[in-house]
Amino acid sequence: QVQLVESGGGSVQSGGSLRLSCAASEYAISNYCMGWFRQAPGKEREGVAAMRGGGGTSYQDSVQGRFTISKDNAKNTLYLQMNSLKPEDTAMYYCAASVYGALGCTPQRPAGFAYWGRGTQVTVSS
Repeated sequence: QVQLVESGGGSVQSGGSLRLSCAASEYAISNYCMGWFRQAPGKEREGVAAMRGGGGTSYQDSVQGRFTISKDNAKNTLYLQMNSLKPEDTAMYYCAASVYGALGCTPQRPAGFAYWGRGTQVTVSS
């Protein structure tokens, strides 16, 4: 059974940084598309970033240049480095995994991801 476990969330001040991790089990991240999504209270879930199995990446416009998605295939772990954090980045962040390597691999299509973690909370204060 595929499991995704996020960690690394916390509380930081505006302008600070955090690195989220997503450890996968029963799933080889090297082969598949993975992504990060977030949901703030009272808002719909939105995509943040996605990485294809081959390594290509895409980002939501609001995080472009501030967030970086990466992975360590040897550790079977996905990361999201978040810099220059803003209060509007406050949300529960979720890791997601697809059954495809590249098809539909975009943060704009959460429906394209079959597996989801339980999330890690990120809170940014002004």
